[in-house]
Amino acid sequence: MDATDPSHLFDHIPEPYVEQPNFQRINFTAGDDEHDPEAAEVCDGILKCLALRDKWIQSNAIVIPDEDSDNTMPLTPGRTKFRHRDDLPYDIFSTKAPSGTDHRLEIQDGVVVVYPSDSVSPILQPLSQDEFYDDWFEVKRIINSGPVKRLQLLESRFNLHVLLNGDRELVSQKAVPHRDFYNIRKVDTHIHHSACMNQKHLLRYESIVDLRRWMGCSLYDRFIKSKLKSNPGEIVIFRDGRFMTLSEVFRSLNLTAYDLSVDTLDMHASNTFHRFDRFNLKYNPAGQSRLREIFLKTDNLIAGRYLADITKEVMSDLQQSKYQLVEWRLSIYGRKHSEWDKLARWFYVNRLASPHVRWMIQIPRLFFLYKKSGDIDNFEHMIQNIFLPLFEVTKDPSSNPQLHTFLQAVIGFDCVDDESKTDPIRAERGKPLPRPADWTYESNPPYDYWCYYLYANLATLNAFRRAKGFSTFTFRPHAGEAGDTDHLAATFLCANAINHGITLRKSVALQYLYYLAQIGIAMSPLSNNKLFLDFQRNPFPQYFARGLNVSLSTDDPVMLHYTKDPLLEEYSVAAQVWKLSGTDICEIARNSVLQSGFEHPFKQHFLGKKYYVPGAAGNDIRMSNVPNIRLDYRHETLSSELACLQHHHG
Repeated sequence: MDATDPSHLFDHIPEPYVEQPNFQRINFTAGDDEHDPEAAEVCDGILKCLALRDKWIQSNAIVIPDEDSDNTMPLTPGRTKFRHRDDLPYDIFSTKAPSGTDHRLEIQDGVVVVYPSDSVSPILQPLSQDEFYDDWFEVKRIINSGPVKRLQLLESRFNLHVLLNGDRELVSQKAVPHRDFYNIRKVDTHIHHSACMNQKHLLRYESIVDLRRWMGCSLYDRFIKSKLKSNPGEIVIFRDGRFMTLSEVFRSLNLTAYDLSVDTLDMHASNTFHRFDRFNLKYNPAGQSRLREIFLKTDNLIAGRYLADITKEVMSDLQQSKYQLVEWRLSIYGRKHSEWDKLARWFYVNRLASPHVRWMIQIPRLFFLYKKSGDIDNFEHMIQNIFLPLFEVTKDPSSNPQLHTFLQAVIGFDCVDDESKTDPIRAERGKPLPRPADWTYESNPPYDYWCYYLYANLATLNAFRRAKGFSTFTFRPHAGEAGDTDHLAATFLCANAINHGITLRKSVALQYLYYLAQIGIAMSPLSNNKLFLDFQRNPFPQYFARGLNVSLSTDDPVMLHYTKDPLLEEYSVAAQVWKLSGTDICEIARNSVLQSGFEHPFKQHFLGKKYYVPGAAGNDIRMSNVPNIRLDYRHETLSSELACLQHHHG
């Protein structure tokens, strides 16, 4: 026996966790003679919408591995009472890029289609644009046919459940050793990388730690100020026809190191309500685009080195916190074919992989700008710039090992811009929109058009990568932050999950469909409060009570949050204002892990071996801190709603 290992002292202590298998249920039954033709028609429509979503999402669905292996790290021998587990290994830089294959790539109506070298049949033939619009118009017709009252019943049912079983849920949580809200995994499922730090972190770079830190006095060198002091003569930008050093840039702005403060940076969102243009300007430190280019861009004269430095600092903070994870978004604009090469090089050279971080690619809807500037000829040109490099590196990873490595850390695609803008050209039933090669207007395609072509190319790309054993990508666009609910009808068909979703409150039928399909919604109430919707009017608590698959996210910490833990700040404000219980916030955190793109072994490690099974059967309260009672309630309620639809339908 190892004298240094005290675990044997705990061998005879009983397991404190006692499962609470029973709880009080509320059941609703209908009489056998009840027949309502209107209800039958509504149920038929809702079931048809769900079938349409299944039709579209099946080619881009998340695939759970067939094997029944347990990818959680085992408890260290002799320390079961300590529940110590080693972290999962994560090293994407050590893998060698495999050799290429002889697949053929063809572009058909704006979609890249892949053929095996010896076949005339593609790996996946995507559904057509015409079929997408037929189904989209059908969903819109059904959701506008009348109100759905089931949502109010779901909300009332949840309130009764909490009233009857809240104490049981609390007892279950208290019985679990070690776990509480602070040490369960929670993923920031919607956060933009250039805004991933708060202003204090951007301004300050922790470089010296001494005894004063332990006395409560942290000693900081300011991040921007430290660069100005240590590298004043470094050439950092080309402006006004000449190269400028860092000190020259600050002199041109009439700023000194002493002047810098959080107030000088002026990056907190203020006076931005319904002003998305002003909100975007807050990305510029001190209101200066040149400072943004120097410190917050990956593609600049110094190859994004300053942004990489602060990224590593934030990664270090995440590693120390252990239980917080993020999915940072980086932009690919579709302006040039070389964008992927530059972004992958920045990631690879700076070694920006972390077990706590996965990356998403956001596509800004800026076609009209690049068309006016002459960078692209038509929408198909933009699609090629976005997707062809990915198909090429999937075909032959050795042609671009850096990009191949980077894609192992990328888990999904987003589509972003101001949704409140009206689309100048909109789809009409019976009037097909031009194909991408024919879209030569100096105006943006409508939101639904973007959705279809991003979805279709991701579907064929995923089929190609899956066939070669590579990682795949989800489609999780911004939808329902503002603007028309038509956006949410498009994402209902083809998105794995969405960000924001606050305009679902305007369409109860569509909200009910999102509940039935359990489409993930990453909500950011503090961001909405600054842009489009007052905090008190945010529908998050209603969505959560009704059983929609919602999580909390930060969006833009540098403009919205004040602490070093913006995600905890988001949870804290929500819990205080909406009086969320400990079970509630742990359930929301569990939702965030399920919505995230972290790989299957990591989700098993975070939530348990059978995390993907609905209800208590897929829950391990020792990892999630969510009582089985709560998850059984959610599963039984959803099952009863689907059964109700089938009852009235059949």
